[in-house]
Amino acid sequence: MGSQTMAVALPKDLRQDASLAKRRHAELCRQKRIFNARNRIIGGDTEAWDVQVHDQKIKEATEKARHETFAAEMRQNDKIMCILENRIKRDRKNLCKAISDFQQSFQKPETRREFDLSDPLALKKDLPARQSDNDIRNTISGMQKFMGEDLNFHERKKFQEEQNREWSLQQQREWKNARAEQKCAEALYTETRLQFDEAAKHLQKLEGTTRKAVCASVKDFNKSQAIESVERKKREKKQEQEDNLTEITNLLRGDLLSENPQQAASSFGPHRVVPDRWKGMTQEQLEQIRLVQKQQVQEKLRLQEEKHQRDLDWDRRRIQGARAALLFERQQRRQQRDLRRALDSSNLSLAKEQRLQKKYMNEVYTNQPTGDYFTQFNTGSR
Repeated sequence: MGSQTMAVALPKDLRQDASLAKRRHAELCRQKRIFNARNRIIGGDTEAWDVQVHDQKIKEATEKARHETFAAEMRQNDKIMCILENRIKRDRKNLCKAISDFQQSFQKPETRREFDLSDPLALKKDLPARQSDNDIRNTISGMQKFMGEDLNFHERKKFQEEQNREWSLQQQREWKNARAEQKCAEALYTETRLQFDEAAKHLQKLEGTTRKAVCASVKDFNKSQAIESVERKKREKKQEQEDNLTEITNLLRGDLLSENPQQAASSFGPHRVVPDRWKGMTQEQLEQIRLVQKQQVQEKLRLQEEKHQRDLDWDRRRIQGARAALLFERQQRRQQRDLRRALDSSNLSLAKEQRLQKKYMNEVYTNQPTGDYFTQFNTGSR
């Protein structure tokens, strides 16, 4: 096994690693602040956003006032419609009541022409035997009286005419009253509609005036904002020019463009430098780096040579081990072959003996009786 070199961590290396980790963490935090679109406000015009928010609030307040005006108008219209509906219902109820009263007063069942056919008191009103032409016993079959030949024909006809005239006059009066009430209702409805139209016109005029006032206020506000924005941009431009001039002057007089080597000196030690101010290494540092690189190259060549020698040694040992294993395997094969041959010859000799013994037993069995055979077999076995 070859020796392995282990790097030793020095305190300065640990401090350097800690500094690099701290810078990486700071850079990651800065990237999160810059590239996070939800929390980043760099590059955005916050004042313009505030102005937009203020304009949106004004717009919402205007819309809310307009909706409240429409709601009040709708509530007023609903109230008026409810009043008119109640009035129509009341008029309809009064008309029905008047018709019912008229029917009870002037259209009683007794005044009907056919009431005598369904009069419940007809028997009580019945006359005795015939006394005049109006006797009910003068039926058609008796042919005592015909239609229009009664004695009270003229009075009855006059009464009927008077009754028809009264009914006609009553119907005319009722029709005139209904017409007058309808005209009154139409006049009231027209007046109400005119009032509604006047109220709507007034509300529309108020809405136009409010809209004009809001537009004028918004226009004045936008104008003031535009003037303020122009003034602010002028001040910012002037301030930016002054800052740029100051920055150019500082850069021209600073250590960055003058390439002062002392500005790269670090407060952590003489062997440390500030990376963003470093202007390059000196000639002595370059010579020292080249010398260390040459030593590292020589050390690497030496380590490669040692590794090559170790590889050759291990290859030689591996070849020797493989050769010894091959010789041992050949020897094992020869021993197994000899053992197999000896076993085959032993099995062959045993097979011959068994065949001879079997042949002998067959001959003895065929030439002697069974008892003699067993006797001879036992004797032979002894």
